[in-house]
Amino acid sequence: MGKQVKDFKEGERINTNLLISQLVRGTTNSGSPYLSLVLQDSTKSIEAKLWDVKPELEKQLEVGKVYEFEIEVIKYKNNLQAKVLKVLPLPQADIDMEEFVFRSPVSKDVLRNNIQEGISMIENENIAKIVSGCLNYYAGSVYEYPAAAKIHHNFIGGLATHTSGMIKIAAALCAIYPSISRDYLLAGVIIHDLGKIEELSSPVVTEYTKEGKLLGHISIMDARLLQIGSDLGLEDSEELLILRHMVLSHHGQFEYGSPVRPETLEAEILNLIDNIDARINTIDKALEEVKEGEFTQKLFALDNRVFYKHN
Repeated sequence: MGKQVKDFKEGERINTNLLISQLVRGTTNSGSPYLSLVLQDSTKSIEAKLWDVKPELEKQLEVGKVYEFEIEVIKYKNNLQAKVLKVLPLPQADIDMEEFVFRSPVSKDVLRNNIQEGISMIENENIAKIVSGCLNYYAGSVYEYPAAAKIHHNFIGGLATHTSGMIKIAAALCAIYPSISRDYLLAGVIIHDLGKIEELSSPVVTEYTKEGKLLGHISIMDARLLQIGSDLGLEDSEELLILRHMVLSHHGQFEYGSPVRPETLEAEILNLIDNIDARINTIDKALEEVKEGEFTQKLFALDNRVFYKHN
């Protein structure tokens, strides 16, 4: 390993191994082919451009593989960017992928304990059975998958990290507002995004699967819930109906992908705390990229707003 991305500085010429996490082909106004890349190691990612790319080199480059790059670090629109000067293939069998992927800052054991603690607080036997059935179905993938391909919690273990954060918010709200059903809210938190395990292709350099593109994680999880509930003999229970509603409505608005809007107290709160945890992660990630006294880039997921990093 050469210099890590987090330590790149403007004007440096660097030779190091990096993973291609995104690759988009383009053509300049003069007709020359180029590649827009996102390169990364386990510390950070950087946008890169490979100009006048030769066809034989372009054929060798694949998302999800590590190459040796010679780059020049430049500043573009107030952000560091890499100008690719040279690319060399590497024997992938010799690559330790742990050096090139983002992982949750929280250990898998802690995440598993947090989620199991959430389940232990559910007193309704039918709800607890349904939630446990969902977790058992997806097994270890729950603690490996990201919560999204981009935007928020887009790292290995991101799904469980997102769920763990929401469990803490949900438990705190239930302690303040006794009218909330802790059983339903915790259950909704734990299961609402599990369909992403089928929507996304893998924990590393993830893409949307065919099912993900055609159905989406909300529809996928509703079908899975119905299957698991039926296997438990609970297909006609009120508990399964309410949990299905929470999954189907958790994006809050039709235009955000929910086929129905929240119509229980717990479904409404699920949508709100889902947004709280996702937005905090998105803003935190953007603020890490700037110094105190500076603004972030425009954040597409937050209405193209910029955020100021105060001291």
